[in-house]
Amino acid sequence: MSIMDKVVAAVTPTESDEQRLEARRAARSTATQGDFLSLILDQHEELERLFDRVRAATGAEERIAAHQELAHLLNGHSLAEEVVLYPAMANFDEKTRATKAYTEQTATKIQMGLLETIPVMSQEYLDKLEHIRGAVLHHMYEEEHEYMVKLLDKLPADERERLTTRFKEEFGRYAGGLEGAMQRAGAALGTSGASRMQGNSPGLAH
Repeated sequence: MSIMDKVVAAVTPTESDEQRLEARRAARSTATQGDFLSLILDQHEELERLFDRVRAATGAEERIAAHQELAHLLNGHSLAEEVVLYPAMANFDEKTRATKAYTEQTATKIQMGLLETIPVMSQEYLDKLEHIRGAVLHHMYEEEHEYMVKLLDKLPADERERLTTRFKEEFGRYAGGLEGAMQRAGAALGTSGASRMQGNSPGLAH
């Protein structure tokens, strides 16, 4: 296992599935339809489905398509939080948590990039994917259980609206909106990265 894998594994979820489900239910009850918290929750649920699709894929092309879709949504989601919401957390005396969240997401983006260098149908690929999934699930739990719920509660109505607008803008800047991200994922099969992930180049050394 690489050093980066060990870093990601260090934040493997300690919370149970039941705790994650309860946190999400509570966050849903706090969110208002269309605000940044509801958008985050929608994207978290889609990320979980995409991780499951990547894991369940039975062929290389199917897995590559799901991987590309996952990476696209994960990057757009992360960047919108980092540009808009983590600075807002820091402004409300949550600099330590904002920095921790940013660091976790940076590690995940690095790992997703490294994952592209591993033959897509190998056990090595699945092992690394599972490390990433565990870290992302834990990160999402932290946001749903505490970080984003607390931020929403601290904000006046006009600031909630501003941050929601900015979150949409930054997500759209990268992903072209959630629908655009989903539609473009299938086009990734023709890229050079696709052949590399199928095993036409050496795998990542660990």
